[in-house]
Amino acid sequence: MNNMHRAATYGVAALAVALGGCSMAPTYVQPYAPIPVQWKAADQATATGGALALPVADLPGQSFVRDPELRKILELSLQNNRNLRQAVLNVEAVRAQYRVQRAERLPGLDAQLNGSRQRSPADVAQAGVPGVHSVWQAGIGVTAFEVDLFGRVRSLSDAALEQFLATGEATRGVRISLMAEVIRVYLTRDSGMHRKRLTEQTLESRQASLRIVAKRREVGAATGLDYQEALGLTEQAKGDLERIDRELRQAGNALELLVGTDDIVLPITPSEAPLLIQDLGAGAPSDLLSRRPDILSAEHRLKASNASIGAARAAFFPRISLTGLFGSSSPELSDLFSSGGRSWTFTPQVTLPIFDGGRNSANLDLATVRKDMAVAAYEETVQTAFREVSDALAAVDTLRREETARKALADSSQNALRMSEARWRAGVDDHLRYLDAQRSAFANQMASIETSTEHQVALATLFKTLGGEWYTGPQR
Repeated sequence: MNNMHRAATYGVAALAVALGGCSMAPTYVQPYAPIPVQWKAADQATATGGALALPVADLPGQSFVRDPELRKILELSLQNNRNLRQAVLNVEAVRAQYRVQRAERLPGLDAQLNGSRQRSPADVAQAGVPGVHSVWQAGIGVTAFEVDLFGRVRSLSDAALEQFLATGEATRGVRISLMAEVIRVYLTRDSGMHRKRLTEQTLESRQASLRIVAKRREVGAATGLDYQEALGLTEQAKGDLERIDRELRQAGNALELLVGTDDIVLPITPSEAPLLIQDLGAGAPSDLLSRRPDILSAEHRLKASNASIGAARAAFFPRISLTGLFGSSSPELSDLFSSGGRSWTFTPQVTLPIFDGGRNSANLDLATVRKDMAVAAYEETVQTAFREVSDALAAVDTLRREETARKALADSSQNALRMSEARWRAGVDDHLRYLDAQRSAFANQMASIETSTEHQVALATLFKTLGGEWYTGPQR
């Protein structure tokens, strides 16, 4: 008899192993990417103006940032930023959920100890004598382990795995966005230092002009209007200097918040060289499908929805669960582990749904609709990524040419200012024309600095939208 029971047990176990690999989830097929096979001709120009550019896929993220001080700040932000730390902890939480779900695919062994005492009245006792009966059991057992014949548990485990992977990609997106914001604020601060230096130089020049006008006014060579106009330009430069100083302080505060610590050393002079690499290529649009974290996250969520359909389908079929215990039993607790008390129980259970009020059908419909929603979300994510890259390419291309034009205009207006000042000092032109030259030169130089910064920010945005990793240093 024992051999027969043992053979039956081994047979059920073998059947569970043989059929446990079955899955009723639909075969996953990656949706068609609703984007063109190449970028628009107008968007293919690179920051080098037609020179050979290195695609992001072949560019180490660390080499994208040229400035060593900015690299240090990026490394600190990866170590200390609180938002990134929360995102990493979210990954750990989802990973734990996946491990919990995955554990359902294996039987759990528990040490069990239970006992019961029951009094039987005379009319139901076998000997017709009332009495108290005790049964004590101890052993190792399996409780309600589901034999996954139709892949329900496996599908749930696969769905949990894909959700975990989706969260991981979302965290990578948070990391890339953090790096992009750090670089943007750093560039803004560097631009502020350039603008502050220009404003200080302009203020000195205007104060010198104001002193000359004041002396001329004393001797009757300049009017009160000339003095007030010169004074107005001087005060305007003072106001601009205070505004730029405020922006510099706020940019420093923003960097401290992004980095997560105030233990950072920021440059006190502006950079004279580009902070980022200039020869950046886009590659092919299809490369986005393998690099963009938001696209990869959306695809993992789609795979999770696909696996959920398998679990919903398996709910229509019988569910087999096994419960068993091997140990010893005794009517007395003191004799529980004595010889001759070996016992075992094996309780298989088969549950076949017959009527559930349409619950299983509704769950299957819900899982199917959620997959369709995930497909639509995936396609929208791909389209959004293509548009963002196209916008970034257009920004880099146009800002590169605008930067060249703005610099030429600033140089021209600066030359015009020098000639206007010489003519004013010689008495050839009136003071009004010299004031106009001052305003134009200052405005054009400011515009040149701002356009150069926008070009650098556009390069950083392009690197981000292409799924660049920014930096491969330590992560937490």
